[in-house]
Amino acid sequence: MSATKEASFEDFLKVDIRVGKIVEVSEFPEARKPAWKLKIDFGDKIGIKKSSAQIVANYAAEDLLGKQVMAVVNFPPRQIGPFMSEVLTLGFEDAEGNVVLGAIDKEVPIGGRLH
Repeated sequence: MSATKEASFEDFLKVDIRVGKIVEVSEFPEARKPAWKLKIDFGDKIGIKKSSAQIVANYAAEDLLGKQVMAVVNFPPRQIGPFMSEVLTLGFEDAEGNVVLGAIDKEVPIGGRLH
């Protein structure tokens, strides 16, 4: 088990984690590891943002449409091959090392911030 680096509550507050709704899913054949290209709607203040998510092993495209997800919206954009990922969609590795999305167990308004 690896040690975790200590962070202050102020550090946590700097990370802006919001809920969004997936409105578009497309294939990403150029990705080194299997991934989906997502467009996620975070509401009027943030808008629609793009994300690359390595979740192909656990999610079919049709299962992702309309799904609420959590994402960090204030990291700088990251170039992934020919695709610019604007937000970091959050998830956890399962026993096989495949990513499972962080769960929101009841629908909440899009754009809401994690508290």
